[in-house]
Amino acid sequence: MALEKYREKRSEEKTPEPFGGKPSGKELRFVVQKHDASHLHYDFRLEMDGVLKSWAVPKGPSLDPNIKRLAMMVEDHPYDYRDFEGIIPKGQYGGGTVIVWDEGTYEPSEPVEGDLKKQEENLLHQLHAGKLKIKLNGKKLKGEFALVKAYGRGENSWLLMKLEDKYATTRDITLKDKSVISKKTIVQMEKSPDKVYGKPNVKKESRLKDKTTEKKNDSRTH
Repeated sequence: MALEKYREKRSEEKTPEPFGGKPSGKELRFVVQKHDASHLHYDFRLEMDGVLKSWAVPKGPSLDPNIKRLAMMVEDHPYDYRDFEGIIPKGQYGGGTVIVWDEGTYEPSEPVEGDLKKQEENLLHQLHAGKLKIKLNGKKLKGEFALVKAYGRGENSWLLMKLEDKYATTRDITLKDKSVISKKTIVQMEKSPDKVYGKPNVKKESRLKDKTTEKKNDSRTH
């Protein structure tokens, strides 16, 4: 699906969020971003058909097969969004702080004969049928999960649940609250957003040194 809805809601001049990117074609990626906007939630995203199919999960993923989490399907996001963390400016759509809570590769739970394209076709078929069974290979989330359309709860309502396997546990995985990229919590990222998509990772001290050097160079030339 094209990214019209995503682009309609955002301006490249006003937000550091990515607007493009192409998959490697070697593996299928997933990402879970913790997002402190008007309400704290987790964005669960699966690479499919060149974009990231996305769901907002208010309470975050659970590793307990007895717990079903509400997951609201939202607009497709560009592939490069999987690496985005930092701050979306206030007043912009989704304004708030974002960290990459988990990321990795994924595949259909049931083996699919053929190449990566065949896997994607299988996953898209499952998505349109309203029931996705996938295997995650992340840093925090591992094993089999299901995304099931919650008929009767609204057009975009789904349920995210862990399936029984060796990774299932009643332990609260959301207590592991740091980014797998920057190792920062949401609070730490908000206070020191020095790792922001599209901007060089330059700390304030470095900027001050650069400005001092510039002034000295200017004085020499005048």
